[in-house]
Amino acid sequence: MSLFNVYPLFDITPVSAKDLYVYDENNVEYLDLYGGHAVISIGHSHPKYVSAISNQVEKLGFYSNAIQNPLQVKLADKLEALSGCKDYQLFLCNSGAEANENALKLASFHNGKKKVLAFKNSFHGRTSAAVAATDNPKIVAPINAQQEVDFLELGDLDAVETVLKQNETCAVIVEFIQGVGGLDQSTTEFYQGLDKLCKQYNTALIADEVQSGFGRTGDFFAYQKHNITPDIISMAKGMGNGFPVGGILIHPSIKASYGLLGTTFGGNHLACAATLSVLDVLEEEKLMKNAKNISDYFQEKAKSLPNLKSIKGRGLMLGLEFKFPISELRKKLIFDHHIFTGSAKNPNLLRILPPLTIQEKHIDLFFDATCKVLKTL
Repeated sequence: MSLFNVYPLFDITPVSAKDLYVYDENNVEYLDLYGGHAVISIGHSHPKYVSAISNQVEKLGFYSNAIQNPLQVKLADKLEALSGCKDYQLFLCNSGAEANENALKLASFHNGKKKVLAFKNSFHGRTSAAVAATDNPKIVAPINAQQEVDFLELGDLDAVETVLKQNETCAVIVEFIQGVGGLDQSTTEFYQGLDKLCKQYNTALIADEVQSGFGRTGDFFAYQKHNITPDIISMAKGMGNGFPVGGILIHPSIKASYGLLGTTFGGNHLACAATLSVLDVLEEEKLMKNAKNISDYFQEKAKSLPNLKSIKGRGLMLGLEFKFPISELRKKLIFDHHIFTGSAKNPNLLRILPPLTIQEKHIDLFFDATCKVLKTL
């Protein structure tokens, strides 16, 4: 049986990894500055992470949500303490798309409306409502297109109010730093205005923190820089350091009822053990502070690069926008210098999403290699 061919693949086969490094079947060492789409938050094979999963699977790997699971309670308490999201409620699932799907569904249940407002260059997942709220018609099938979504320019509050005053929009979903779309972000004035309009027009504000959450920006969540209160916060990628985990944080104004949401695998014992280990390491190793420090170091070094148009993002969710398409630069970094980086919808943007354990020496390696490649292009 062949694989369903939907991924363009680089000819590299990783077989092991440790912290910032990945090793292929020929024992070639690669510096990982992409973390598998921002998933690897505390470094590959972190000993606390490996120990937590190993110990848990030895005792109990899985049972359904029909029984008590004290690990979920422990996780909720730890998450509240570290994120500062006081009094929110936690619902666990398995992925970012599933988190956003549940967020949109819950918003519609809450206020009885059905339309969604999203922003141009957004990416919220590939499932039904989540993909409809993603600004990429190529991945929206006709069955998804039945969802009613308004796409607006990020930063246009007047246009937002024009839509919301029609009283049909259940949710505004927004990435406070756009990921796949190219690391664009708006101003605190806009985000606070968005929060105010959502409250005024009884519309749920969903903060999509799937990629930007769990310390990646230097704050626990990217929205926290702007001093607002989302109704629902979606999260996933960095939660489990590679183990599939997703979830939403739900404001106490939204009430639960039996059967409102559900999941078979979400919040299973292994997922909780993985996420608890990530939270412990984030705290103990002060990785959010490290994200800010390394970000400052990265951005200062980037200023000397030739043909650089802009430095985008925040914390360790970074992008280098060049004055030319970066596809060849990215290939040479991978195959000639053994460094993983990422691309974006913007063809000129090189994305940097490393494990939060990264050090200055790794940044130096990246810039040395990048400068060498740029001289050949």
